[in-house]
Amino acid sequence: MIYVSTGIDEPLRQGDIFAGLPRIDLSLGDLDVVEENEDVVSANWSQIAKDGKPVMAVVGIRPVHAIVITQNCDALRSRDVTLCEIQPFQEVEKKCQTTKNAKGWSSIITQQARLNYKWFYLPPDTMLGFACKMGVDFFSTIRVPRVDLEGFRHCRKGRLNDVASAHFRERIAEFFRRYPYDEWYPLNEEELQAYHAEHPDAQPFPWQAVSPQGSQDRCP
Repeated sequence: MIYVSTGIDEPLRQGDIFAGLPRIDLSLGDLDVVEENEDVVSANWSQIAKDGKPVMAVVGIRPVHAIVITQNCDALRSRDVTLCEIQPFQEVEKKCQTTKNAKGWSSIITQQARLNYKWFYLPPDTMLGFACKMGVDFFSTIRVPRVDLEGFRHCRKGRLNDVASAHFRERIAEFFRRYPYDEWYPLNEEELQAYHAEHPDAQPFPWQAVSPQGSQDRCP
């Protein structure tokens, strides 16, 4: 498919796919902190941060697949390498949970090359250990010390080929340079009401406030 194998001694590169990296799950509002007497107490991170001292805490860690998003040059010398978690595609892109036929899958998968989605599609492949369609979740990042990751290159299952890498590089760039645009700003009152039915979080701008006369842009 879109993957190539890697040798154990090859340097880290963007698009390298690892299996079994640790993903830490914690709650800043409810941390299990280990005190000096080894008692475990519940604490809020804001309380801990005020003291400015490190603490020992019990947190959940789960093994996940992840893909390197750090640029090649930085992956060779930077202190840390950043990866994004890989999850089953239907968990990353909720709207495909009811997709069943090839036409539906084709429509969803190919849109990532044209639209600024928050995921990158990865097809199934036994070499990578992907039994089903997978997706890179750009919202879910993992930072690993570079030296440690180099020591775990035996967990690297492969990497994207040149064509896939070019698409992946563009998707990363588009995602992290995007700006919070408010696309509904030019809508009139009626158009905004229709838009709001599908996007209830959209807040009207001052010039879109409802007036007693209603919309004023109708042609005579």
